[in-house]
Amino acid sequence: MIAVIDYGAGNLRSVTNTLHAIGVAAFTVVWSPEGLADASKIILPGVGHFGHMMRELGARGLLERLRDRIQADVPFLGICLGLHALFESSEEAPEAGGLGLFAGTAKRFPAAARVPHMGWNELEPRGPSRLLAGLAPRSCVYFAHSYYVPLTPYTAAACTYTLPFTAAFECANVFGVQFHPEKSGALGLEIMRNFVEL
Repeated sequence: MIAVIDYGAGNLRSVTNTLHAIGVAAFTVVWSPEGLADASKIILPGVGHFGHMMRELGARGLLERLRDRIQADVPFLGICLGLHALFESSEEAPEAGGLGLFAGTAKRFPAAARVPHMGWNELEPRGPSRLLAGLAPRSCVYFAHSYYVPLTPYTAAACTYTLPFTAAFECANVFGVQFHPEKSGALGLEIMRNFVEL
């Protein structure tokens, strides 16, 4: 069973509609730690404010269980803020810690950049990727964000908007995307299908 985390905000309906569109019936929306206990995969959608997301995950008792399940090798996909949550912190809410599974901080685009970075932009592959398997080079996906994860050793694809940043992240069972596959048309469906079929 795939667990889609509901923290009271975000693009939950778009994500569940995408799962329906690729023929996934075995998923459930969860808002408590118990809902993650038997999850075979976990998706954390993310739209909104980093601080609000982390506070809500904490208030619902999800943080420790989520960290434990990821460390137990359950495949995880973080979308947008869900990617940021994997790291130690975000400049959007420095007082709100992330899951801390990877070192680093989500940064705000430079002051000269028009934010949010919104619309279609190219993926720049950085190596083999199970999540992006089958996508043509320079495929375009849909972004909507003002904060980004810098390039890391686990960046599977980059994107450039005033500077290069992590567009897709992949390390063992942990996956994250800065873009929104649920808003990226046929390519987004293919990416979600790749995750579901891991």
